[in-house]
Amino acid sequence: MSKALSVDLRERVVSAIAAGASCRAAATRFGVSASSAIRWATLAREAGSVAPGPLGGDRRTARIEGHAPLILGLVERTSDITLKEIQAELAKAGVSAGIGTLWRFFDRRRMTWKKRRPMPRSRTGRTS
Repeated sequence: MSKALSVDLRERVVSAIAAGASCRAAATRFGVSASSAIRWATLAREAGSVAPGPLGGDRRTARIEGHAPLILGLVERTSDITLKEIQAELAKAGVSAGIGTLWRFFDRRRMTWKKRRPMPRSRTGRTS
């Protein structure tokens, strides 16, 4: 996994830019990319800090979780509804969600259901 560059380096690059160096010149001087220098200068101007944001983690779950009442309501009304049918109902409501997204939604809630009961096991021994 990638690792953010140190805050000290970021501050030195931004200080050089504030002292009059161009973003490209400061980037070359400190051995970082020009785009990083530009981003850090913008971040310092807008946020007042050059500290990196959090890396990694789940960024997409919140989208489907926002529609949890609708999804759970569909399941409550029709207990044997399929993921494909839930996907179609969500599309009618203007929500785009894949089958895998819905599967993970129910997996997080430990919700599972089978369409039919398991079949009895066959006997393995022969009778002669």
